[in-house]
Amino acid sequence: MSFESYRQRYADQLKEIQEAGLWKREREIITPQRPRVEILEAGGAGKRAALNLCANNYLGLADNDEIIESACRAARDRGFGMASVRFICGTQDLHRQLEAAIARFLGMDDTILYSSCFDANGGLFETLLGAEDAVITDELNHASIIDGVRLSKAARRIFKHSDMTDLRAALRETASARVRMIVTDGVFSMHGDLARLPDICELADAHSALVVVDDSHATGFVGARGRGTHEHFGVEGRVDIITSTLGKALGGGSGGFTSGRSELVGVLRQRSRPYLFSNSVPPPVAAAALKALEIVEREPERLERLRSNTRFFRQAMAARGFTISPGEHPIVPILLGDERKTVALADDLLRRGLYVVGFTYPVVPKGQARIRVQVSAAHSREDLEEAVRLFAEGAAACGILGRSA
Repeated sequence: MSFESYRQRYADQLKEIQEAGLWKREREIITPQRPRVEILEAGGAGKRAALNLCANNYLGLADNDEIIESACRAARDRGFGMASVRFICGTQDLHRQLEAAIARFLGMDDTILYSSCFDANGGLFETLLGAEDAVITDELNHASIIDGVRLSKAARRIFKHSDMTDLRAALRETASARVRMIVTDGVFSMHGDLARLPDICELADAHSALVVVDDSHATGFVGARGRGTHEHFGVEGRVDIITSTLGKALGGGSGGFTSGRSELVGVLRQRSRPYLFSNSVPPPVAAAALKALEIVEREPERLERLRSNTRFFRQAMAARGFTISPGEHPIVPILLGDERKTVALADDLLRRGLYVVGFTYPVVPKGQARIRVQVSAAHSREDLEEAVRLFAEGAAACGILGRSA
């Protein structure tokens, strides 16, 4: 077999990953996604209960009864899947209703659904930009943006993270481009910091550039009504394109979308390859997302509870001596640096009953390992107090902090 001549090459690569302490394990959860979950032990030898602080379940909607019932009803009434792409026979009224609801919620002209936000970003740049154009991208943008930009023939200029001086220089350097597009995460997922959208939009106006924001870690809960970072910063109407996901705050399922100017969405609907060549979002997912949007608008107390929980956890962890990235977002990176200690602490915490994950290279740069905590509106104050205590005990045991209290 031809593969035998290559087998050792890939076996050695796997060994290197393990020896560097960078191995990423996939733990099996046997309950719905919620603040407390049960996890199968290795080899299926029993199960372990754990307090979960690493899900994107910001509003606690992943196991919401109304959302589950909406998905079940849609499965019964409309089927499990469409077995088709949208332009052949894969468009139901549910898809149109969801696209209209998202556009209305975000205050945009139109919306197009994708199987994921990764696909939304993957199909954006090569469709809207050509060799005569330029895309200007923050160095810490999500991998899906990086990959999407690489697919485009446009000139690429990467600017230093949230550095407006470098962004201004990039705009001047690309002044001869036919179309210039600035793209940024709304919230940077490994740091929890927000893009400087007012400054970005001001520079875009001065240099006639389009603005694209991936708001996956903001849609549904950032901003006064949960519309996202453009609402938070008061730049509604200036952002040209928003890409985001249905798989985080809006129920935690699958699916993504691009929302923006009607002409831009129109071109994507005709030419974007991940849209044209991927199955439609399943009807149960579309129905569940519609219900999630309804709940976000109907229950603003979820947003306030999330903000209160986030403030408490950030303050309590800082008081215990942990180094955390400053900010107000429920992504709370616990900065540790050392790869092995980060993995060891995450393992120790799971044994104590706290489910968190260590992030190491290549998810974050070498030497910047961290445990990324994500707070939810579904967490109680007692949950968060327990998490802080377990963090302190685990860090002391792993030699990261000198004491546990």
